[in-house]
Amino acid sequence: MLRGRSLSVISLSGLPRWEVEELPVEELLLFEVAWEVTNKVGGIYTVIQTKAKTTADEWGDNYFLIGPYFEHNMKTQVEQCEPVNDAVRRAVDAMNKHGCQVHFGRWLIEGSPYVVLFDIGFSAWNLDRWKGDLWEACSVGIPYHDREANDMLIFGSLTAWFLKEVTDHADDKHVVAQFHEWQAGIGLILSRARKLPIATIFTTHATLLGRYLCAANIDFYNHLDKFNIDKEAGERQIYHRYCMERASVHCAHVFTTVSEITAIEAEHMLKRKPDVVTPNGLNVKKFSAVHEFQNLHAMYKARIQDFVRGHFYGHLDFDLEKTLFLFIAGRYEFSNKGADIFLESLSRLNFLLRMHKSDVTVVVFFIMPAKTNNFNVETLKGQAVRKQLWDIAHSVKEKFGKKLYDALLRGEIPDMNNILDRDDLTIMKRAIFSTQRQSLPPVTTHNMIDDSTDPILSTIRRIGLFNNRTDRVKVILHPEFLSSTSPLLPMDYEEFVRGCHLGVFPSYYEPWGYTPAECTVMGIPSVTTNLSGFGCFMQEHVADPTAYGIYIVDRRFRSPDDSCNQLTQFLYGFCKQSRRQRIIQRNRTERLSDLLDWRYLGRTEGFKYPRPSSVPPSPSGSQASSPQSSDVEDEVEDERYDEEKEAERDRLNIKSPFALSHVPRGKKKLHGEYKN
Repeated sequence: MLRGRSLSVISLSGLPRWEVEELPVEELLLFEVAWEVTNKVGGIYTVIQTKAKTTADEWGDNYFLIGPYFEHNMKTQVEQCEPVNDAVRRAVDAMNKHGCQVHFGRWLIEGSPYVVLFDIGFSAWNLDRWKGDLWEACSVGIPYHDREANDMLIFGSLTAWFLKEVTDHADDKHVVAQFHEWQAGIGLILSRARKLPIATIFTTHATLLGRYLCAANIDFYNHLDKFNIDKEAGERQIYHRYCMERASVHCAHVFTTVSEITAIEAEHMLKRKPDVVTPNGLNVKKFSAVHEFQNLHAMYKARIQDFVRGHFYGHLDFDLEKTLFLFIAGRYEFSNKGADIFLESLSRLNFLLRMHKSDVTVVVFFIMPAKTNNFNVETLKGQAVRKQLWDIAHSVKEKFGKKLYDALLRGEIPDMNNILDRDDLTIMKRAIFSTQRQSLPPVTTHNMIDDSTDPILSTIRRIGLFNNRTDRVKVILHPEFLSSTSPLLPMDYEEFVRGCHLGVFPSYYEPWGYTPAECTVMGIPSVTTNLSGFGCFMQEHVADPTAYGIYIVDRRFRSPDDSCNQLTQFLYGFCKQSRRQRIIQRNRTERLSDLLDWRYLGRTEGFKYPRPSSVPPSPSGSQASSPQSSDVEDEVEDERYDEEKEAERDRLNIKSPFALSHVPRGKKKLHGEYKN
């Protein structure tokens, strides 16, 4: 994201004279180009949506987003209006007069930024001519059968055309354009080839080839400097896309990426070192009541407990007040997202908890969309049984309460042996019998289409986590995104995250990692890795991440088995915490949200959140050798923990001068020793 009140942020060699001068925002027009503007596909949508308010506040009516037009998105997300800026209005009119369909309006999100949307299908008749233009510009050809790449060519050609029309009528305004990912890159390539007077920025959130290589389970970080890039791209039939991405990188005046780990990857995959690292953020909303997020945690935890009561009916022999809820969520990329190492660590955690005869139970949710037929009948039955028992309990309670009330009015102490009649006892006995179950609680909530080959279910069979009574770790695969309209678990994702105790994301390939970032903003501790952008960012800016509820697994310099053991120890240590320790840790986690706020990003250069002054420095530091009851309070810790003092110091830490995190030049990069 282009930040600040002048253009000095992109003051690098090779730019026109005006581009290396200090210019106020009033003299600039900023265009941000991405395929995911009003079009939710992946993480870039979250990036653009969350920072729109901050950018619009700083740039005002001089900030515009450019994206593709889709009718259903236009109807539900965009309010059409006329451009206020004269150059933009004339550009839209000129393109519409020449046979294009350009839509303009305000995106109905926080900040209400202006959007310019191009109808790709309406301009598809120009495809062959624009293929020729691209070939003349950079000698890259696009196969006719790659529909996505052809769509990107049309989008990029329309973007370059629009920017030319804007610069022709911009008068005293200077134009800056930021392009996200290879999908928007053709617009940058053509703009530079046509020598448009604009300053260009290209941002990659992950390299195209890097995603493909990691998905193939290749030892990626050990061999970054050994890959034959052209050969690898050709074998995967993405050579033309790779060329488009690489050309965009080298055509841009400024090349940025979202994390230090991705900067290293980009240097080897795209052959250019990023000029600036611009971490992703979130639009952080603070509650007026300091501990409101703790109240939300308790409220949504109760709703998850209701689901667990139904799912484990007949086997509910564990105390829900001593049960921890863990989860992993995201795209179903078994190895990239770390589901493989997570399942293996759960097996080891189950062994440790059983060996120490712990009364703590861990219920783990896998929220990863996969192909399913429908809900599992046994799972639906469990929720029906739970609801039936709830209704029976309320019915009996009302009868009991009425008889008790009548007796007290008569001045009598009721005979407890007679206050429930035979019918009431019969109803309760039948309710108890209805909870009898011959099978184990299911490990998945849906009927999977590829049950026998599904990686998660296959691993569960191998490690034997079948939700037995003796297991202290229970597993539930929910192969569908969460929704408040679901008959099983009627909760939105944010509500579910707030109700859990720990998010676990031990990813092998994660250029940034929004899932642990979202946990942090909501005050929920999380596990990440030093191969994720988020994990590297927290290591850089927090002296003791574990004390603040950020557990960072070393997947870069340890063997897979050592990384799995480290993750197991993190999980086991978390299980040993008392309830008070978890509350303290959640308070600290939530305070880190300022680090991820778009308003403060860029101001975190050169400082770290210090280690908390209270003892223990990490909640795990004072834990007993075996798990203890969650209601145990540590009186010594009570005396040494001053939350208000700690919180005030953390708030002051973020108020440092504005600076951007530049990639250090000439710094030796280590690639790691093991593939995880």
